[in-house]
Amino acid sequence: MNDNNAVVRHDESQQRYVLEVDGKELGVASYQDENDRQVFTHTEVDPSLEGQGMGSKLVREALDDARRRGKRIVPMCEFVAAYVKKHHDWDDIIAAQ
Repeated sequence: MNDNNAVVRHDESQQRYVLEVDGKELGVASYQDENDRQVFTHTEVDPSLEGQGMGSKLVREALDDARRRGKRIVPMCEFVAAYVKKHHDWDDIIAAQ
């Protein structure tokens, strides 16, 4: 799978980030806005993308967007929690649960 075919789109009305591959929705990172906090509640990526780094791409771009929007991150979702434990680029915006 070529990473160039994968795009992460913020669907603010549904409070989620969508991973589109070749125009198909194959992943989602859902969150809830709580004032200045963005609580990530669930992340799911189609099994066909397993092992290709697409879940990481989805979470990385969602976290970058949250930072741009001045949000603090609450990683309730196991996938996001595991990601930020391994990647410390967002330590400055992690909020307590």
